[in-house]
Amino acid sequence: MYASPQKFYPLAGRLIPFFLALAALLALAGFVVGFLLAPTDFQQGEAYRIIFVHVPAAWMSMLIYVVMAGWAGIGLVLGTRLSFMMATALAPTGAMFTFLALWTGALWGKPTWGTWWVWDARLTSELILLFLYLGFMALHNAIDDPRRADKASAVLALVGVFNVPVIYFSVQWWNTLHQGASVSLTKAPSMAFVMLAGMLLMAMAAWAYTIAVALKRVRCIIVERERHAQWIQDYVKAGK
Repeated sequence: MYASPQKFYPLAGRLIPFFLALAALLALAGFVVGFLLAPTDFQQGEAYRIIFVHVPAAWMSMLIYVVMAGWAGIGLVLGTRLSFMMATALAPTGAMFTFLALWTGALWGKPTWGTWWVWDARLTSELILLFLYLGFMALHNAIDDPRRADKASAVLALVGVFNVPVIYFSVQWWNTLHQGASVSLTKAPSMAFVMLAGMLLMAMAAWAYTIAVALKRVRCIIVERERHAQWIQDYVKAGK
């Protein structure tokens, strides 16, 4: 029902305020738990608290790319315009979280490893992920025809998705400086519950923020591509 831009546009407008408010509440709760209630780590001291930003950003950088590639694949198979729009809308936020993960990782690495950067398997594959996001956006903007741009960038997104498991499993496949996962689906978490709670709250805040921003960006893309349609002109005039 909501596969067409005409149906999806008003729905997205109604959902944006909800997800923005949810993101703000979750971020506030995550900040209080992570930076005020969580105890000091006995090995890293206060420096470890960067995980409440770094880990959610790293998670989102991979998740967004998989979702972006999924939408791109649906667009290629079914030819749905909205799927391509969703993939395009997610890319800037994914790139932002990837950059944030790399930057906070460097800030964390300096006091713990003694250096800002090493060509570690996980860091390098995460950097490649940033280049994939930037390449996706650059390729899409370089082609004037929106349909050709959608298809070309979708192929790139699908090719690049193979980098995501490399990032996730790199600490298991290679001997790297980067520590192993603190949270696993098959093992008990290796941190105090209050630390885990703060990290998960921040991750959910990032998730809600991503949805809100992606919906807002999709609406902008719809307005740009459907600007000659009467229905979108009516919405714009009504200020909706």
